[in-house]
Amino acid sequence: MANNIDYIVSDFLLSPRKRIYRHLLLQLVVFFITINVFWDTPDELIITPARIRSWIGYFLLIDILIYVNAYVLVPRFLLKGRLLLYLITVFALILVSIVTLGSLQTLFDDTRFEDLPSSQSVIWLNILSSTISTGLLVAGSSAMMLFKHWISNNQRVSELEAATLQSELKFLKSQINPHFLFNMLNNVYVLIRKGRDEAADVLFKLEDLLRYQFNDSAQDRIQLSSDIRFMSDFLNLEKIRRDKFNYTISKEGDINSVWLPPLLFIPFVENAVKHNTDGENASFVYLSFNVQDNRLTFRCENSKPAEEEEKDNRIGGLGLKNIRRRLDLLYPDRHSLKIIEDKQSYTVNLYLDL
Repeated sequence: MANNIDYIVSDFLLSPRKRIYRHLLLQLVVFFITINVFWDTPDELIITPARIRSWIGYFLLIDILIYVNAYVLVPRFLLKGRLLLYLITVFALILVSIVTLGSLQTLFDDTRFEDLPSSQSVIWLNILSSTISTGLLVAGSSAMMLFKHWISNNQRVSELEAATLQSELKFLKSQINPHFLFNMLNNVYVLIRKGRDEAADVLFKLEDLLRYQFNDSAQDRIQLSSDIRFMSDFLNLEKIRRDKFNYTISKEGDINSVWLPPLLFIPFVENAVKHNTDGENASFVYLSFNVQDNRLTFRCENSKPAEEEEKDNRIGGLGLKNIRRRLDLLYPDRHSLKIIEDKQSYTVNLYLDL
């Protein structure tokens, strides 16, 4: 609800399409400020040619005062930090307005001030009252312009942050694509050396992988089922290449209803394949996806070679830091990443609030 109100206010104050409505609203406010010219007492409406002429002059004077302050003095002095010069010019503008307002009183044939005693104290009291009310009017218009400027700046900052985040996300994703493609081409090269039939099967599956790389991964969001199919093809190619490799992919919940950014899980899967190569012993990768209560749980568990150097225990060539950063950008305060490592296996648990 609050976000809708914020949007309505910012749209009304900043949108070029609403400019005419802003000015009409201002004219309505000025109308209600100046309409008291026609009343001497709350129940006595006086409409005479003299008062109509005076009201027109009063209306135009207030209009000029507001517009000069809002569109000349505030942008040139106040918004540029020249506060002293702004205060001096505003004070001069108020004095000119007071003198002009006093001159307008002579247009009244039935002026409501004609019966007042012409003592110095009354005159100065009227001047002080007019100065304060005019000053408050100017302060109100200045506050509105500052509020508009503040909203505009916040909007600009938000747009810049969004553009920066999008650029960073595209950069992180662009790191994944060529890195993964390089590994796949290397696998195809190995399989071609093993035999033509296997190579033909691999190249057929690689077509689907490349289609995902150049089509689906370019979108902002894809179905989770499409991502899972991509990982299944990838692991199947690895199984063709390696005799003692097994994998499973388990799915629970309404997988088809989930849409996510592409290439979100492949760094974990690629890492699981890369760092469990063991020519003598069986190796595995177990993946599971669970969708429940608007929450996705992803688990990737892989075996580790009997002898693996400590320096190789890292997530692919991208690094855990980049993966965490991408998750922070895509799911701020809506994800949890836990990594468990022991001598036999390496397990990634990722929780996303959808």
